[in-house]
Amino acid sequence: MKKIMSFLILFLLLTGTFSCKKDFLDETPLDFLSATNAFKTSADFTASVNNLYRLVRAEFYTTNDNDPFEYQYRTDIAFNVSNASQNLAGDIAPTSGLMERHWRALYKIVAEANTIVSRIPESELSDADKKLFEARARFFRAFAYRALAYIWGGVPLETNEVLDVKIDYTRATSKEVYTQIISDLTFAAANLPAITASSIKDGEVSIQAANHMLAEVYITAASAVISSPGMALMTARFGTRRTVTPGDVYWDLFRRGNQNRKNGSNNTEAIWVIQIETDIPGGAAITTTSFASGDGFSLERVHVPLARDLTTGATNIAAIRWPASDYSSGGRGVGFMAPSKYFQDSVYAADPVNDIRNANHNFVRKFKVTNTASPLYNTDIDYHNLPPGTKGTSGATLVSGVPSRAIYAYQTKATDPGNHPTNLYATPQTFPNEIKGGGGFTYQDQYLFRLAETYLLRAEAHLGAGNAALAAADINVVRARSSAAPVAAANVNIDYILDERIRELGVEEKRLLTLMRLGKWYARVIKCNPFYAPGADPKHNLWPIPQSEIERNRGAKLEQNPGY
Repeated sequence: MKKIMSFLILFLLLTGTFSCKKDFLDETPLDFLSATNAFKTSADFTASVNNLYRLVRAEFYTTNDNDPFEYQYRTDIAFNVSNASQNLAGDIAPTSGLMERHWRALYKIVAEANTIVSRIPESELSDADKKLFEARARFFRAFAYRALAYIWGGVPLETNEVLDVKIDYTRATSKEVYTQIISDLTFAAANLPAITASSIKDGEVSIQAANHMLAEVYITAASAVISSPGMALMTARFGTRRTVTPGDVYWDLFRRGNQNRKNGSNNTEAIWVIQIETDIPGGAAITTTSFASGDGFSLERVHVPLARDLTTGATNIAAIRWPASDYSSGGRGVGFMAPSKYFQDSVYAADPVNDIRNANHNFVRKFKVTNTASPLYNTDIDYHNLPPGTKGTSGATLVSGVPSRAIYAYQTKATDPGNHPTNLYATPQTFPNEIKGGGGFTYQDQYLFRLAETYLLRAEAHLGAGNAALAAADINVVRARSSAAPVAAANVNIDYILDERIRELGVEEKRLLTLMRLGKWYARVIKCNPFYAPGADPKHNLWPIPQSEIERNRGAKLEQNPGY
């Protein structure tokens, strides 16, 4: 026992002495990343700006197959056809998760932009780069506050990086928020590169993107975009599938590979395009997932009907082979976001034939029967004139012209018939254009801003200034591209412009922002969407501040919007 104790004492003495002589286990890092050195170089700031692009893409396109489409659901253009009834009282409530998710996502963009702006003065950037990165950050800050102000009105206004817990926010007025937005966009427009600059990449923000947002406030900003060198509506067929028939220039705008300016398509209409790359890490378009659950734009899955469930005849034979890269199947639609009757029919009533945006290859209403076992094989099922005994999901008997999950009119900008990514096609194929059970994403870049909308924003400004003739002239530039009959100045009002936005922008528009910007949500839902009308309330022209934000803001009172 004594020997054991002696050895232990000797070991402790030796190790203690040795460790005192040299701390051989101490590490001297050659480099490290922390909050104090993360914003020094151009590469550091570029990484942070890239994250802003990611945050915008996630909020408005790729978070999952539900949240991004809340900018279209509950408006005048669309409703969730899989729901038996509306629940606006629960959806648009202070305790609704819908409120909290979008509030936090938009303020996350603000916070990241504020960090960039706050860190610039102490960086190693050149003076030119300091202005450029500040312009980029302020563009995104304005973009986020724009959405916050449209949806909630006056909101807490923070323009500095927040380094400590802050629980005493109060609401700025709407005017104060808009003043900040205008200040940020004015700076951005003065310091961002032009969209035609050799230094700018596809998808990057530009002078024209800043001025497009300013066009919601200033008519001169709209004119600056429209008259910019290199900006023009696409009026002739172009791009990767310009020889495909049926087709037209409007159809070409939404084909895979056609959205950008610098990739060979020479699209002069695009202003700000959200970049979505197939099967590239971070590209937000995966072909190997079992279904479109996230990290991809699920417009195809959500907006295209579930044609798999469409049956005809006494024996209920399936009419459509699904999923397939054709107009009948529309890829892998699941049938959630159906158009309101106003969207699918009423807005085209004045010129249903000439307007190419209403053609079946752009807005599908006739579905060719592709199942060879069906007695109706190779004939068309007209959504507005269904064959007797047509049934849909769960065997429900369908009524002509009434949306169901199995069949309704859908816009082909949600999909790309005959041109899905190669990896999605089944091998071997049991029927033509068969694709795998996975997918459901819209595998193409997405317009956030394009020039046709700028024309309609300027028309809105002209109308507001009392010049209906100039408003009609701008609207007719857009209508002429689609071979639609011109509108007379006497027929132009704000509702006509909102209708033209439906015709031109359809499911690509973040419709909620437009209606709430104009204070027209309630009036348009009552007029155009009978699914939601029973639950609509004038107070819904502004959403409620999330109750969770009010409760955690313990140091000051965060006022709730009226009626909630």
